[in-house]
Amino acid sequence: MTAKETSLKQSRPKESRTAETRVLEPTALNRGERKLRTRTAIMAAALALMGEGRGFGALSLREITARAGVVPATFYRHFANLDELGFALVEESGITLRRLLRDVRRTGLPPTSMLLSSVKIFRQFIEDHRAHFVFVSTERSGGSPALRAAVRREEAHFRHELVLDLRQLGLMPTLSSQTLEMTCGLVVSTMMLSAAELLDLPTGQPALEREWIDSFVRQLRLIFLGARAWRE
Repeated sequence: MTAKETSLKQSRPKESRTAETRVLEPTALNRGERKLRTRTAIMAAALALMGEGRGFGALSLREITARAGVVPATFYRHFANLDELGFALVEESGITLRRLLRDVRRTGLPPTSMLLSSVKIFRQFIEDHRAHFVFVSTERSGGSPALRAAVRREEAHFRHELVLDLRQLGLMPTLSSQTLEMTCGLVVSTMMLSAAELLDLPTGQPALEREWIDSFVRQLRLIFLGARAWRE
């Protein structure tokens, strides 16, 4: 065997492995995409069932998977139990909304414009994710202890991010950390109560929505003005 033939023979296994890698990589990616689609379908199925007037606690694993078009065993590849599915639904809503409102706060708008812009984005987000907010509003007060705790954790994330942003923006610099935490807690609580009010408004009533926006902005202004006048 010549030196050239030996070199070619030694290179073939490496070429074969490379070709195999090129074939397997798209397959693995497709499996990941299928898994994500199945997980999303399960979450959407639970929201759809709740949109029909069912509470999350009244849903069964079998009817969720039937609505999603998968067998019950598939559920456990994505969630350990129904509570974990509920946690995922709470987290999905919270992460997206926190990012949107954080972006508004960091645009450099004047405080009054920032409040109005945040409220309008919040309103649109509720309209675009109505089923999520029906679920969160219901579970916040009447759900299982585990889901109530999950909602409270999301509210704590909101409060913490708002505190950090107000400090970074130099707003309300004279407030102590304790007072600022209390102020932001009031903002988040007002936000959740206002979300429930918006969900109860009849559809196709722009005048009522404008009243809701105006009322919400006034409540937030009152909280911040009161905080400025607060003395320890």
